[in-house]
Amino acid sequence: MSIISEAIEIAHGISSNAPKEWLPPSEGTESVGEAIIYKPLVKNTRGYIEKIANQINGTYEKGWYDACAVMIRRLIETLIIEVFESKKAEEKIKSNDNYMYLRDMIRITLAESSLNLSRNTKSALPRLKNIGDTSAHSRRYLAIRHDIDEIKPELRIVIQELLFISNIKK
Repeated sequence: MSIISEAIEIAHGISSNAPKEWLPPSEGTESVGEAIIYKPLVKNTRGYIEKIANQINGTYEKGWYDACAVMIRRLIETLIIEVFESKKAEEKIKSNDNYMYLRDMIRITLAESSLNLSRNTKSALPRLKNIGDTSAHSRRYLAIRHDIDEIKPELRIVIQELLFISNIKK
């Protein structure tokens, strides 16, 4: 490989020969702001929830809106699992010892009257799933900032409600 080719690979972050000081830390970096998820909303919950929220904010800051939508979907899925595990009812969202697809988990969550979900959360869950699914699976769809901005209020309500229901946040 020529020196020029290697320099191009290093500049684009695709070379394993890049100096370590040019690479981000192994566990990533902290997002600059809180454009999508306010840090106090997820602070002192679970480390993985805080990291997913950080990645949601970071991908938004970088303009990587499809990645942001997929991470939002991942957070919703994680929080639904947390809710059912906190109620010792995870078997309701499992099939053959594996968690069901998110669409099935949402259907079961919406039907579970004991959770006492708000009207806002009930209407938001399918929408939040849909944007993540579309960004992940539709090869001709590219999310734009407006797509994410449009779901921000609903996302905040759903996150807070599921954190409270799961007793992760009091």
